[in-house]
Amino acid sequence: MQQRDGIRGPVRLILAVSVVAALAAQLTACSDDSSPSDTVSKAASAASKAASAVSEAASAATEAGDALASATAEAGRKFDEFKGGVDAKGEVKLGAASPDSDGRATVEVTVTNPTSSAKSYVVQVDFTDTSGNLLDTTVVTVNDVAGGASKNGTARSNRSLTGDVKTDVARAVRH
Repeated sequence: MQQRDGIRGPVRLILAVSVVAALAAQLTACSDDSSPSDTVSKAASAASKAASAVSEAASAATEAGDALASATAEAGRKFDEFKGGVDAKGEVKLGAASPDSDGRATVEVTVTNPTSSAKSYVVQVDFTDTSGNLLDTTVVTVNDVAGGASKNGTARSNRSLTGDVKTDVARAVRH
C-alpha cells in the first residue's frame, strides 16, 4: 500500500495546480476586452492543457507503480527459492546510497558471517524517499562468505531514482 500513497500525493498536487491554472486563465481572459466566446475558448484551451498534464502524470505514476510491484514480486520469488534459510537481517550493514551514471541508486551491502563455515546470503534492499515511501526494491546475493568473515556486494535500484534516497534491509537470509 505504501507505493500507492506515495504516487497519489503527486497526482493530487498536479491536479490541484492544473485546476488553479485553468481558473487563472479564465480570470485573465475575463479581464481583457475579449468577447464572451473568446473567454470561453481560452478557458477551454487552458482546461484541456491541464487535463493533458494530469493524464500524463497519472500515466507516469501508474508506470512507476507497476515497476515497483514487479520488483517486489521478483524479490519475493528470489526469497521463495531459499528454503530453510536463517534470518540474518542483523548480519547485514548498508552503506550510503549514491547514484550511478544511469541515475540508479546503488548501495554497498556488507554481510558478516558469524558461523564457522562458509554461507551465502540473500538480501532484500528497499529504496525509500525521506518520508519512508517505497520507491524501489531489489535483491542481492552474496555467495561463499567464509566463516567469521565479511564480504561485500552491491545493490542497485531497478530504475532511476531522484531526490534523497534512503535504504533499508527489508529482509536477509543466510543459507
